[in-house]
Amino acid sequence: MRIVYPEFVDNPESRCPVVLILDTSASMEGAPIEALNRGLAAFKYEVEQDDLAALRVDLAVVTFGQDVTVLHDFSSIDEFTAPKLEPKGRSPLGGAMESATQLLEERKKTYRAAGVQYYRPWMFLITDGAPTDGEKWVKAAEAIKQMEAQNKLSFFTIAVEGADMDILREIAPVARPPMALKDLRFEELFRWLSASVKRVSSGRVSQGDMMALPAVSGWAATDA
Repeated sequence: MRIVYPEFVDNPESRCPVVLILDTSASMEGAPIEALNRGLAAFKYEVEQDDLAALRVDLAVVTFGQDVTVLHDFSSIDEFTAPKLEPKGRSPLGGAMESATQLLEERKKTYRAAGVQYYRPWMFLITDGAPTDGEKWVKAAEAIKQMEAQNKLSFFTIAVEGADMDILREIAPVARPPMALKDLRFEELFRWLSASVKRVSSGRVSQGDMMALPAVSGWAATDA
């Protein structure tokens, strides 16, 4: 017997899962964390302006600073309140990647149990530093690369000034190298993300090739 999930009864639309892995370590204090907070608020606003995307975009947020925290479990965008992130501690990046991947796998199980179709998931890692929790990131990165290779995930790596680009190159899939954020343009980044997920979620459900996305030139430079 199929389990009844009230959220899918109320909204039976296909889902486009998006996971944000956000660096909230002490090095993000000041202008970076303030810009990131504004960016998250802009993302919520922009997605909510599109009636279909507001129903289909399924958002989760994992932060890593003093600890790895599931700040917001998967929900439609209307149930997400943009937080006021506070920087603290070091950068347990590997643990955050593990947590985000596990969170996504559990959500996919829920979709399947509820009979809900879903688009290829998106995962965004945003950091200005390097992992401080040992070699956890190595295993987590390998799992993410395998998911990418099997068309089970689209993984994006965003480097804020100060990030360890050598490690981020090893984390990022070869086909999608790290992108460096220009001048803390988080609002432009999240507006690009909202435009991208609106475009994807308006098409047919597919786990295959991704459709063409908007240009990133307004906020990013692809790392060489």
